[in-house]
Amino acid sequence: MTPATRQEVLGLYRKVLQIAKNWQSASGQIEETVREREYIRNEARTLFRKNKNVTDPKLIKQCIEECEARIEIGLHYNIPYPRPIHLPPMGLAHKQGRTLRHQEKLRKISKPIYLKSHDEVS
Repeated sequence: MTPATRQEVLGLYRKVLQIAKNWQSASGQIEETVREREYIRNEARTLFRKNKNVTDPKLIKQCIEECEARIEIGLHYNIPYPRPIHLPPMGLAHKQGRTLRHQEKLRKISKPIYLKSHDEVS
């Protein structure tokens, strides 16, 4: 990891922790605000620790883009949790064969960048 990339990652981590510190829930209830702040801190710690040994520049760039996307979406919609995606069910494909593999490939490709690491951690 280059020093510039390291500084960018540390800056993102500080930004997430600052957002958690100043977070206000949409409902304005104190209990919910505390719960959401704790979620933001725990999610950041978990994901940053999970990716601390990543050395591939492309993978590092992808993680940085995911973090920035989650920050922007969280601030825009005022929810700290990842927004769900709505994909059609795979009930039309047979349990094996090319159609199933094709649908699985399409589902993987259509997954937004801000949910790439969420499913791995949760």
